[in-house]
Amino acid sequence: MSLRYHEIAEADHRILNPLTHPKLDLLGQVTRLRPGMRLLDLACGKGEMLCRWARDHGIEGVGVDLSEVFLAGAGERAAELGVGERVRFERGEAATFAKGQAGAGYDVVSCLGATWIGDGLRGTIELMLPALREGGVLLVGEPYWISEPPREAFDALGFGREEFGTLGETLERLESCGVELVEMVMADHDAWDRYMASQWWTLSDWLAANPGDAEAAEIRAFLDRSRRSHLMYGRQYLGWGVFVLRRQAVVSSP
Repeated sequence: MSLRYHEIAEADHRILNPLTHPKLDLLGQVTRLRPGMRLLDLACGKGEMLCRWARDHGIEGVGVDLSEVFLAGAGERAAELGVGERVRFERGEAATFAKGQAGAGYDVVSCLGATWIGDGLRGTIELMLPALREGGVLLVGEPYWISEPPREAFDALGFGREEFGTLGETLERLESCGVELVEMVMADHDAWDRYMASQWWTLSDWLAANPGDAEAAEIRAFLDRSRRSHLMYGRQYLGWGVFVLRRQAVVSSP
């Protein structure tokens, strides 16, 4: 889905992934945030996580995203919550920005639902680790297969079986990257529905207001695919969660 489609479909969203507001708060708690900690949020969207955690936990940090539309929303949210002096937002490629932050020593580095920035889970973790201080944590939001989907699901969902793993396979992939899973916060069916289904109303309203737009036919096709793929396959086979990670400790032999 193009960035433009995201901007239209998620115009009324604050959180641009299948986390409910209570689960976003829970994630902040399990991450063990403290005042003065620094967060780098890659592909930050509208900056809800960074802004809210700055208000609730006294952290500071930087968010980076490609979308001018989303970043405008992030700036407005920072002003609304009174945290504009503790957070800032940069427009750009998240991967490029992350490479420029090597050695910056962030307490938390996050990438929720955007591991495409590193061409997958492994590449994204490799981008994130250099910016993390020793003892800091990574937050990675990633889909997983709840159960083995039928072949026709992959065409409907728009990605192959190999792009994601089951939870057990995801654990093995994480461990192979040199990180340890220490916590997680998982989306449920309701969170997926709120993320996906609320986009349908937004898209339907956009189509009603823009019937002659050059993109109308593509937006209509996207809306139809979104409904069908979620109801027929996504809700049953595709999960999503945020994995809290830190570097694997080196254990000396006795």
